[in-house]
Amino acid sequence: MFPTEVVDARKQKIDADAAWDLLKDAHSLRVAKRQKVVVFDRVIDSKDEVLRQVMGPSGNLRAPTYRSGDEVIVGFNQGLYEQWLE
Repeated sequence: MFPTEVVDARKQKIDADAAWDLLKDAHSLRVAKRQKVVVFDRVIDSKDEVLRQVMGPSGNLRAPTYRSGDEVIVGFNQGLYEQWLE
């Protein structure tokens, strides 16, 4: 897997509207917060809950965020990444 775009979250902030534009077409969204992973299979039906999960306390999209095709992963959980990369 090679990234087609890399964004430095410290330099380019992504607010809720921009985050929703990035996420709304995802077929699968997995959000990692510490050991917990929340899975959304119908992202378009869950806008408020999705934004509650993916936005950080500063009001920006949490990092790291990866998009591959129609799959998106937000946050870090080693087990989730190992599973995703298999």
